[in-house]
Amino acid sequence: MRLIDLNCDLGEGFGAYSIGDDAGMLRIVSSANIACGFHAGDPLTMHRTIGDAAANGVEIGAHPGFFDLYGFGRRAIRGERPADIEKQIIYQVGALQALARSVGQEVRHVKTHGALGNMAAEDQDLADAVARAIRAAGRDLIFVVMPGMATERAGDRMGLAMIREIYADRAYADSGNLVPRNVEGAVIHDAGQATSHVMGMIDDGAIRCRSGMRIPATIDSICVHGDTPGAVALAAALRTGLEARGVAIRPMADILASRPDPQPAGPGRVA
Repeated sequence: MRLIDLNCDLGEGFGAYSIGDDAGMLRIVSSANIACGFHAGDPLTMHRTIGDAAANGVEIGAHPGFFDLYGFGRRAIRGERPADIEKQIIYQVGALQALARSVGQEVRHVKTHGALGNMAAEDQDLADAVARAIRAAGRDLIFVVMPGMATERAGDRMGLAMIREIYADRAYADSGNLVPRNVEGAVIHDAGQATSHVMGMIDDGAIRCRSGMRIPATIDSICVHGDTPGAVALAAALRTGLEARGVAIRPMADILASRPDPQPAGPGRVA
């Protein structure tokens, strides 16, 4: 039986404001990426999300981003030194780790958010800074990376356990990165289309780009963005479709434990 993780970005409210249906999503996913206060989230939201995840048997990870509450971490912030970003990530991961320990839980993985993640996927210096930060925060932390990108190379160099993910609700450019959100069709809202998108990539063992190009990829995890309208219905349809194919939904730690080779080689590219 094939194992795949299903993850979602959660805890992205702030103060009196809530974003997405975290309760509904936690009944579907196996891993939760929790905002750490820079792009979204606050101590109370983080604490509550940790507890809700534990109650649903969902493993938790840190979701650090740019210091950009106004732009929800989706604005490209340039000019920051990689060494400074490294410290910001350590800070965010450490905050979630402390809150998790306070209720007897453990942060298992780290996945960069938004513009920080997209930029690190293509900027090797930034990717290396992210990997160094994760290693500093905990050598047992899993680094969630995009297949074949700079983050995967950085994780390999730092000796980090890695989970390679694809996105159910996003379109891909030929670079292997996500199509920018301001481009029409970059975000997939239809549950059927998203499920077909994912199934095609699993069948191919490759990322399917908008151009028709295929990029061979190891696929360990699938992400659904929690703030996308209709995200819970999309995630539910996706899980149903995967299980109908004989795929078991398991958290990231289980995916790693099932590997015969803990660090498979990164994929190449073909047209």
